[in-house]
Amino acid sequence: MDLLVSVGESVETYVESTRSSLNNPGAGLSVRLLGQLTIARDGMPLTLPSSRKLRALLAFLALAPHPVSRGRLCELLWDVPNDPRSELRWCLSKLRAALDESGLQRIETEGDTVALRLGDTSVDAVEAAAAVAEGIETLGLERLRALAQLFAGDFLDGLELDRSPHFGSWLTAQRRRFSSCHVAVLEHIIGLVPRGADEAGAYIDKWLELAPFDGRAHVALLENLARRGQIGAGEAHLAAAAELFHSEELDFTPLREAWQEIRARNASATPCARSGPAFPSPQPPIAGLESEPAATRRASLAVMPFAESAGAGSFRGGLADGLTHDIITRLAKLRDFFVIARGSVFALSEKNIAPQDAGRRLNVDYVATGSVRSRPGRIVVSVELVEVRTARIVWAETFDHRPDDIFIVIEDIGNSIVSSIAAEIATVERNRALLKAPNSLNAWEAYHRGLWHMYRFTRQENELAQHFFNEALKLDPTFARAYAGLSFTHWQSAFQRWGDRDRETALAFESAGHSLLVDDRNPAAHWAMGRALWLRGEQDGSLLELANAVDLSPNFALGHYALSFVHSQSGDPQSAIGSSDHSRHLSPFDPLLFGMMGARAMAHARLGEFDAAAEWALKAAARPNAHVIILAIAAHCLALAGRQDEARSFAAAIRKTLPDYRADDFIATFRFDRDGEALFRNGAKLIGLN
Repeated sequence: MDLLVSVGESVETYVESTRSSLNNPGAGLSVRLLGQLTIARDGMPLTLPSSRKLRALLAFLALAPHPVSRGRLCELLWDVPNDPRSELRWCLSKLRAALDESGLQRIETEGDTVALRLGDTSVDAVEAAAAVAEGIETLGLERLRALAQLFAGDFLDGLELDRSPHFGSWLTAQRRRFSSCHVAVLEHIIGLVPRGADEAGAYIDKWLELAPFDGRAHVALLENLARRGQIGAGEAHLAAAAELFHSEELDFTPLREAWQEIRARNASATPCARSGPAFPSPQPPIAGLESEPAATRRASLAVMPFAESAGAGSFRGGLADGLTHDIITRLAKLRDFFVIARGSVFALSEKNIAPQDAGRRLNVDYVATGSVRSRPGRIVVSVELVEVRTARIVWAETFDHRPDDIFIVIEDIGNSIVSSIAAEIATVERNRALLKAPNSLNAWEAYHRGLWHMYRFTRQENELAQHFFNEALKLDPTFARAYAGLSFTHWQSAFQRWGDRDRETALAFESAGHSLLVDDRNPAAHWAMGRALWLRGEQDGSLLELANAVDLSPNFALGHYALSFVHSQSGDPQSAIGSSDHSRHLSPFDPLLFGMMGARAMAHARLGEFDAAAEWALKAAARPNAHVIILAIAAHCLALAGRQDEARSFAAAIRKTLPDYRADDFIATFRFDRDGEALFRNGAKLIGLN
C-alpha cells in the first residue's frame, strides 16, 4: 500500500496556496486531474507528448507527499522494459519542458529522488482534497459550488496502463477517493440550496449517478419531488429504487418508511413552510434512514477486508483476512460504538464495492481499510480510517515489523490498530459534540461532551461532566458507558476529596451497578465497578472486576491501567509495571497517561527502585493535565531517590493549592499495605511533609 498514496498526506503543503485559486482559475499554471489530464498556462492548454506513462508520472508526482525514488517510479510505471530509467529520464525531460519556467524549476531531482513542486500551481485534485481536509461541512454554498465544478470526470479519466499493476492499484484507490469527495460536496450543496431551487435536481441526479445505493441520495430526490408536488414521480422512483435495492439484497424498508414520512409531512405543510432551506442540515442523518432513534444514535464503523499483496499481485485471504477478523472482533468487544458484522463487509467486498461506497450502503459514519504486504524480512500493514459523510481521512498509519514470530507481530499490530481507531473516532465525535449547542445534543453527543469535561480534572469541570452524563442518561437510560462515566466523576470526587468521600464512594458504586445492569458485557461497566470497589476497600473484588474488564476486551486500555493502579499500592508491584506498560502501549495519547506513569512510579518505589520511581514520577507530573495528587507522587518518589531539592519544589507547589497538605493526606488518598505506608511516610519526612 505504499504505492497507494493518500491524498490527505499531501494536502497540508498545498492548502494555503490553493485556497484562492478557485476564485482565479485562469491565472498561472493549472493542472487538471479530475477528468482527462490537461495542463494550461494562463488559461491556454499546453501540448504534451502522447505518452500515457508521462501523464501517469505527472499525476503520481503531483499527489506524492514526499520526493519519490527513481526505482519506485520505475516499478510503478514500467513492467521491466529494456531500460526503464532511460524512459523515466525522457518523461522527466518532457515534463520539464511543459512545467518549468524561466527561473522556476518545478521538477526537482536530488540524488535518486524526484519531486514535483506545484505550490504556486492550481491542481484541481489537490484543491478538492484540501477542502475535505479543511472540513466540507464548514464551507459555504458558493465555495461548494466552485468545488463541484472541479469534478469534470473520473480521476485521470481514460488513462489506464497495460501491465502496470502497481499504478492500476494506485489509480483505483484515487478514483474511489475522489468519487467520495464529489459525493460529499454534492450532499452538502443539496443541504444548503434554497428550497425549490432548480439546481437541486441536477446535483441530486449526479449524486445518484455516483452512489446509486446511497439511501440519503434517494431520500433527497424524493424530498425534492414531493416539494414540487410530483407525488406520482416519487412513487415511480420508489418502485425503481425498490428493484435496484432488492437486486443487491439490500434492505429497502428504511427508504419506504422515509417516503411515507415525506408524503405525510408535505401533505400537511403550509405555503409558508415551503420557503426555508431544502434540508435542516447536511450533518444529521436524514429521517427514516437511521437504524436507531436520533436520541440514542451512536457512531458506527465498518472495517472492510484488508488486501494482501505479494510481488505484483493483490489478493484476499491469509494474514489479511485473519487480521481483519481480529480487528472487527476486538472493536466489537470494546462496545463503545456500533461495528458492522464481518459477514456484511466481506459480502460487499466480494462484489468489488469500493470502501466508501460500502460505507454509504451500510449507513455507517466511518470506514477502515488496509493492506498487508509481505516483503523479505518485513511485514508492512497500512491502515486508513475515513469519515464517510465528508470523505475525510481521519487517521492513517503504516506498521512495519520483522516477522520473527508472525502471531506476536499480528497481535501487536492489531492492538495498535484497534486502539488507534477507537481513540480517533472518540476524538472526532467529541469535537463534533463540542461545536453543538448543549440543548441540542443527543445521548451519544452528551456523553462525549461529558468526557471532554471529565478529563480536565478540576472540581468545576467534574461537575459539568456529571451534568452531561446525566443528560445522556435521560435521553438513553440504557447507555452503559454513560453510567460508567458518571461513576468515574463520583470516583474523582471521592479520590480528590472534592466532596464527602463516603457519599461519593456510594454514588460511584451505585452508578457502576447501573452500568452492569444495563450491559454486563461492557468492559467499561466492570472497570467502573472495579474502581468503586477499590474505594470501598474491597481489593479482591476490585481486582476481579478489573480482570473481567480486560478479559471481555483485551484492548480496553483503562482496564489495564486500573489494574496497575491497584497493584501499585498493595498488590504485586511487578504486575503493576507490566499493566502500566500495556495500557500505555494500547493508548499512548490517553488523557490518563499521567496516572499510568504515576502508578508505575509507585510500583518502582515499593520495589526499592527509587531512581526509576523518580524518573517515572517526573514524566507523570510533566503531563499537561496532571493534578495535585500526581505532584504528590513526584514529591515522595524524588525524596526517596535522594533528590531533595526537586522534591521540595513539588511540595511547595502542592502547598500553593493545599496549604495544610501532609503525609496523612497522601496516605489516606491511597490504600497502601503496611510496608508501603511506612515507605512513603519516610519520604514525606525527608522533605518536611510529615
